[in-house]
Amino acid sequence: MNRGGSCLNPEMSNREVAEKLSLMGEILEILDENPFKVRAYRRAAESIERLGVPVGNLSPEELEAVPGIGTAIAKKVREIIATGTFHELEEARSSVPASLVEMLALDGVGPKTIKTLWKKLGIQSIDDLERAARGHRIRAVRGFGPRKEEAFLEAIENYRQPRARMTRLFADQVIEGIRGVFAEGTFVVAGSYRRKKSTIGDIDIVTVDSPPSVNSRIRQIAEEVIDEGDKKTSFRFKKTRIDVRFIERNRCGAMLLYLTGSKAFNIRLREIALERGLKLNEYGIEDAGRGKVHSFAREEEIFSFLGMDYIVPELREDWGEIQAAFSHTLPRLVDEKEIRGDLHVHSTWSDGHMDIEGLARAGESLGYAYILCTDHSASLGIAHGLDEEAIRKQAHEIEIANRSSSCQVLHGIEVDILADGTPGLPSRVLADLDIVVGSVHSGFSQDQDVMTRRVITALENEHIDILGHPTGRLIGEREPFAIDIHRVIEAAATHGKALECNASPYRMDIDDTAIREAVDRGVKVALGTDAHDASELGWIRYGIGICRRGWATPGTLLNCMEQKDLLEWAS
Repeated sequence: MNRGGSCLNPEMSNREVAEKLSLMGEILEILDENPFKVRAYRRAAESIERLGVPVGNLSPEELEAVPGIGTAIAKKVREIIATGTFHELEEARSSVPASLVEMLALDGVGPKTIKTLWKKLGIQSIDDLERAARGHRIRAVRGFGPRKEEAFLEAIENYRQPRARMTRLFADQVIEGIRGVFAEGTFVVAGSYRRKKSTIGDIDIVTVDSPPSVNSRIRQIAEEVIDEGDKKTSFRFKKTRIDVRFIERNRCGAMLLYLTGSKAFNIRLREIALERGLKLNEYGIEDAGRGKVHSFAREEEIFSFLGMDYIVPELREDWGEIQAAFSHTLPRLVDEKEIRGDLHVHSTWSDGHMDIEGLARAGESLGYAYILCTDHSASLGIAHGLDEEAIRKQAHEIEIANRSSSCQVLHGIEVDILADGTPGLPSRVLADLDIVVGSVHSGFSQDQDVMTRRVITALENEHIDILGHPTGRLIGEREPFAIDIHRVIEAAATHGKALECNASPYRMDIDDTAIREAVDRGVKVALGTDAHDASELGWIRYGIGICRRGWATPGTLLNCMEQKDLLEWAS
């Protein structure tokens, strides 16, 4: 990239740029500006956040070619990267109270709500909103009621709690930004990141590199050096705390084991060591009876010393893996090389950025045998969903693309699960598709019993094969809707349906505990990236990590099936 000699700052993250553009759209909506202008900023923000490369690395020509950008917004993007903001945004900010903009950070409180409350009740701040909700004044506004007041109070309470966790995608961006601090091959990222958790707190690093050299390089990039030493250094980069532990190479195994965790796993392992008269800590194993301290360069040596099979980081939660390691019954977890395809991808037929041919080429480049095209159904109007006629035309395009591609595009749909549990397309349409993913995209406020019955009704439908993003969560933005996932898993087992593990770093839905339950019940899991752009197909690794945390084997995942077996399963 950067063929045009860009002078943009590649250190500014795509998310930071996208946030500025999105904020502009939100402020314009509060001000009741042209809706086309509002949508333009939102689309640009989405496109930049989905880019697979840093926007600061793009040349002017490459930037303008990004879908939804164009010349005008590209100019604003360059200004954001150069200055941290852009002129039009600061002008718009000055048109509304700053406290009003702050309200956008509340869960479930969007520009339209803010505009209404501002105009009708004069609410200009979070404190104003809290007082109005507690005083039951909001229910007097048309379209609002007691439940809305309760929701506002809950959102305010959540907002005031510290938020420290980040998506795996953002963590990857942080790690990539600090990689140059360490000599190649001298560091490992530990903690929840290494255990492949869906969200990450602080980043813990174990390194055998030289403390003076590392500390010198840290000072050059850090926003803040919290503490500096020859055993541990802590600093902030991209507003993220990073703790670096220095250790000799021959003792690296114990330190890595300790910092990887989890806490429960470490406690249990130390208890086992104590039962044998040994003391396990971050530096090795002390045998007090023999007056000897054992050092370990690799984690595997520690497990072997204790008479256990090696436990991969993803399983270290004290969920039964320690007993399995002693009895040699640990599962053979699914591996990325066993994935034959992606089972949730969008094309330009709805809201994606890949045409069908491009989708096939992207699948080929990854060595996939198949890729499931799951554009939205017409009932989901905001996503330019497909109706019966569009689906018929799409089938023809898929047929043509498949003639010359080693990666076969399977014809699917992400059909909307309506409020009563019925799919948003007629049976005659769904019956002709290879695989159907059913997803809830609306009515998130239904109570648990209603939502659960809604989803189970969908699973009872003969044409729906996979339940997409089963809890509807968006990490950091939307909590899971109320649903009894245990009943859903039971229904999937009864009706022979699969549950999706949505690999988008903004969803990671279902989570590891639900996957573990699905594994135990013999329920198949479908791994899908929900990709809207070719770069997002790489998100499959996030989903694999969650599946491995859930003890998923190759036999658990539909994605490990041969194409003919997959289609036979869905038929």
